[in-house]
Amino acid sequence: MAGRIRQSDVEEVKARTNIADIIGEHVSLKSAGVGSLKGLCPFHDERSPSFNVRPGVGYYHCFGCGESGDVYSFLQKIDHVSFTEAVERLAGRIGFELHYEDGGPAADHGNRARLLAANQAAAEFFVEQLVEPAADIGRRFLGERGFDAEAARRFGVGFAPKSWDSLTNHLRGRGYSTEELAAAGLVSQGDRGVYDRFRGRLVWPIRDVTGQTVGFGARRLLDDDKGPKYLNTPETAVYHKAQVLYGLDLAKREISRSQRVVVVEGYTDVMACHLAGVTTAIATCGTSFGVDHIKVLRRVLDDSGVGEVVFTFDGDEAGQKAAMRAFAEEQRFAAQTFVAVAPDGLDPCDLRLARGDAAVRALVESRTPMFDFVIRHTLARFDLETVEGRVGALRAAAPVVADIRDASIRPGYTRELARMLGMELGEVTRAVRAAAGRDRGATARAEASTPRVAATDGDDRPFSITALPRDPSTRLERDALQVMLQFPERVGDDLLRHAVDSRFGDATLAVVRDGIASVLGSTDPVVRVDRVIAEVPQPFAGVVQQLAVLPVPQRSDAELEAYVQGVVSALVDRELLRQKSELLGRLQRLDRADQATYSALQRALVELEQERRALRAE
Repeated sequence: MAGRIRQSDVEEVKARTNIADIIGEHVSLKSAGVGSLKGLCPFHDERSPSFNVRPGVGYYHCFGCGESGDVYSFLQKIDHVSFTEAVERLAGRIGFELHYEDGGPAADHGNRARLLAANQAAAEFFVEQLVEPAADIGRRFLGERGFDAEAARRFGVGFAPKSWDSLTNHLRGRGYSTEELAAAGLVSQGDRGVYDRFRGRLVWPIRDVTGQTVGFGARRLLDDDKGPKYLNTPETAVYHKAQVLYGLDLAKREISRSQRVVVVEGYTDVMACHLAGVTTAIATCGTSFGVDHIKVLRRVLDDSGVGEVVFTFDGDEAGQKAAMRAFAEEQRFAAQTFVAVAPDGLDPCDLRLARGDAAVRALVESRTPMFDFVIRHTLARFDLETVEGRVGALRAAAPVVADIRDASIRPGYTRELARMLGMELGEVTRAVRAAAGRDRGATARAEASTPRVAATDGDDRPFSITALPRDPSTRLERDALQVMLQFPERVGDDLLRHAVDSRFGDATLAVVRDGIASVLGSTDPVVRVDRVIAEVPQPFAGVVQQLAVLPVPQRSDAELEAYVQGVVSALVDRELLRQKSELLGRLQRLDRADQATYSALQRALVELEQERRALRAE
C-alpha cells in the first residue's frame, strides 16, 4: 500500500491548479470584482449567489451556508472523495507525477477512482463493439432514428454484446476485480454466478457534469429480451440517478452562455436536439425530474431570473402528468419556466425524423409559459358550459395563479383566467386573493411549527464575517485585513508592517492581524493565506478564508491599486491618530517642570504628524 503523498507535491499540485477551473465544472461563475468570482453555492439551495471564489489565493467561501476551503476540500465535498483521491485526481489532470513517503507509487487511487476508471473502460468496450457484425441490430436502430456513425461517436453510443460475460472477462483482463465491477453496477449476481448487466442492448454512457462516465443507460433491442425497455446502472457510489442529467456535460457551456436549458425525456431526444442545433438539451436518467435535478441545473444557470427552462413533453396522458410534476417544482427556479409540446404529440427525436432539424428548433421557440400551460390543463378537466363546471374550474385554477411569484405578471394571468372562464374579473380576483391568503396562512403555520436556528453564532454554527458590527471602525479593520490577505504585494512590506502594529477594536479580527504579523516576523516573510491559516488558532481559520475570498468593490486594476493603498493607509492613519491622542493626553497631564520629557513628547508629536502627512500624500 502506498504511503503518504509528499507535502511538497501536495502544495505543487495545488499551486498548478486553477481553483476556478475545477469549481467552474460544477458552478457557473461570473466576475464579482477584480480577481473575484461568484455563483450559486453547490452545497446548499439558494436563489441569490453567495458562493465566492478567489483564484489568486486559491480559496472559496459561501456566505450563505458557511462552506469554505481550497481546491482539495471542494473536490472532497462535491465528489465525496478522500483527500488523497482529490490530490491524485488533480495530479492526473495536470500530468504531475506524485511521490510517496515510502518511495512507491499509488497502487490504488481510491475506490471512487477505480469505479470511474472501470466505467470508462466499459464505455470504450461498448463503443468498440458497435462496429462488430453482431451489433447490426443496434446500428439499424440508430439509423432508423436518423443517427449516423458520427452521431454515435459524438455521444459515445455503444453496444453490449448478447453474451453472458464478455464485458466481465474484458474488464477482468484489464485488472478490475469482480467486487469492483459489481460496485460499479456493471455486473449482476445470479444463480449461475456473475454475469454482464447489459446484454444485447444499445448503450449510452451517462456522464457527470465534468464529463466522467458514472453509469449507463441501455435500450432493449431483441424480442427475447424480457427486461425493461430501458435498463440503467443501479445506484452506486458514483451514480445517483436523481442527481445526474444526461447530456449536461455537453450542454453546460451553452446553457451558461445562453441562459436557457431544454429538458427532454430520453437519450435519443437529447441527441436529436443537439444535432438539430438545440445544444442546451438534457434529460433525466430513468427517473422523474425532481428537486436534486433542479439544484444541479441552478448551478449552471445564473438564476438571475432572466434565464429559461423549457420542458418538452409528449402530448399523451403520461406527458401531461410529467408536466404537472415539473410544475410542482417550478417555484424552485428563479428562471422562467416554459412547456413545449410538439404537434401530433411527437417527441424531439421523431419530430426531427419526420420534419427535419428546423422543426425541432421551432418546437423550442414555440414554447408556452408554464403557468399558461398548467392553467389550460387544469381547466380542461371541467365542463365550462355549466355554472358548476366554471365554479369548480375557478377553485382549481385560482391557486395556480396565486402561486405565480412574479407579482408583475400575476394580474395578467388573473385577467386571462377570467377570460377563459367567461367570468367577471372581480370574482376571479377575489378567488385568487383568497387562494394566496390560504397559502400564506399554511406557510406561516408550517414555519411556526418548525424549530428555528438562532441567527447568532453558536457552537454548532460557523462564524460569518457578515455578522461583524457595521460601525466604520470595524468595517475599516475588516477591509484592511481583506486586502492584506488578497493583495499583499500591492500593499507593500512597509505598509503591511505598519498595519499589523495597529490596535484593533474587534477581538476576532485582531487574531487575524496577529496571524499576518506572525508570518511577517518569520524567516520567510511572504504573506499567503495558507500560511496565515496555519498561524491562527483553528477556530479562526474560517475567518481568514472568508476574508481571503470576500470580493473587493473595485472593478478595474487602476481602481484596485488606489483602493488597496487607501484602505490600509486609513488603518495606519487611524493608529497614528490614536497615538497622537495619547501623546496629547500625556502632555496635558505632565508637570511643566519636567522640561526634558515635555520636549521629547513634543518631538514625538511632530514626528507623528509628519508621518501622517507623508502617509496621506502617498
